[in-house]
Amino acid sequence: MRELKKVKMLYGEVGIELNLPISATVLEGKHIPALPDPDAAVLNALDNPIGTLPLSELLAKRNPRTVAITISDITRPVPNKVFLPPILSFLNASGIVDSDIVIIIGTGMHRPSTAAEMEHLVGRCILDRIEVIDHKAEDLDTLVRVSDEPPVSVCKRFVEADFRIVTGYIEPHFMAGFSGGRKGVCPALVDLETVQRFHGYKTLANPAADTGLLKDNPCHSIAVQVAKTVGVDFLFNVAITPEREIAGIYCGDLEAAHQVGCEQVAEWTTAYIDNTFDLVVTNGGGSPLDHTLYQTVKGMCTALPALVKGSTLLQVSQCAESLGSDAYTEMMLQYDNDWKRFLADIEASAGETRLDQWEYQMQARVLSRIGMENIWLVSDGIPSELQQHISLTPILGKGDARERAQNAIDKYVEDNPDAKIAAIPEGPYTMIRRV
Repeated sequence: MRELKKVKMLYGEVGIELNLPISATVLEGKHIPALPDPDAAVLNALDNPIGTLPLSELLAKRNPRTVAITISDITRPVPNKVFLPPILSFLNASGIVDSDIVIIIGTGMHRPSTAAEMEHLVGRCILDRIEVIDHKAEDLDTLVRVSDEPPVSVCKRFVEADFRIVTGYIEPHFMAGFSGGRKGVCPALVDLETVQRFHGYKTLANPAADTGLLKDNPCHSIAVQVAKTVGVDFLFNVAITPEREIAGIYCGDLEAAHQVGCEQVAEWTTAYIDNTFDLVVTNGGGSPLDHTLYQTVKGMCTALPALVKGSTLLQVSQCAESLGSDAYTEMMLQYDNDWKRFLADIEASAGETRLDQWEYQMQARVLSRIGMENIWLVSDGIPSELQQHISLTPILGKGDARERAQNAIDKYVEDNPDAKIAAIPEGPYTMIRRV
């Protein structure tokens, strides 16, 4: 009997455990310890920011009457309930009353937040005392133009506030290099046209629009330009552990604090490889990221450095909300596995960007390398019939996701006993780098 190793993969809320050959390589970053006293760490960070004055001094100097704070939406596991209370206390101590503060959920083009999600994001206590709203990219009455060349409109409540705070967390990002920082404004708070330019065909066709890259990255450049045009008075970003606890705090100047955070997150999350693999097992990041196929594409792209022509990618992702938006679902079904026609169409109409086409374009990076037949998806959330029309190979049949994934691995190993196999337990939260 061959020796096995157990690997816990992110999947939904609880994850799934898979058995792999003992020779399989586990690709993961360094262990990230949680801060022992996050409350004290938040206060210390606010008093000792990067590249700017302490928050209390900035508030005293500016003496704002109104403040807007932007937070990430439900697709990001940001510990808002840890750092929002002390930030609000600083504001109150500076004479800014709760009624002059608004928290804006940076939805970008994602769906609106439900009432339950708003409470999950900030907690009932904050929800009862502070106005919390969604950004509405499609509602022109809620936007204000900040630039004519190129045309950019941004959430009016954020732009018109006397003091603007951007929060979020830093992780590897498959288009923008890293999340956090400027992304709290663009695409989080901008209009549809700007989102389309940020995610446009030409932008994503640039190889620098990739995980871990900021230099010459067009997504990064567009977002920084928009954020600086609007003006961000204070950034508060965190890095988190796999258990969603705060591991690092990077606050202060929009660019300086974000740069420090990106450097540390890169150090923590990078797994180095000196070869590619025949089979790579990964995931969609677990809840809340793997609620949709749309977000699951991030896990596919994360594995690219470990893949070559002939490799197989096995992706487990719950996708409890199926594919994603109506627009994304309609587009996937329209092309019905014909991803090459999709790429030709969006290249031919590069001046126009369909809603959510960017995710399919990123999936096409993986398709171009290993082909549809070698992208295997295991999901309990997407109806079986639907899985057969979304430019991948579904692993269907009896049993739940864990059982079907394990059967697929066992059959692959049986057919390819000398195969080089790797697993990425943290999925899109890991950066793979060739040495």
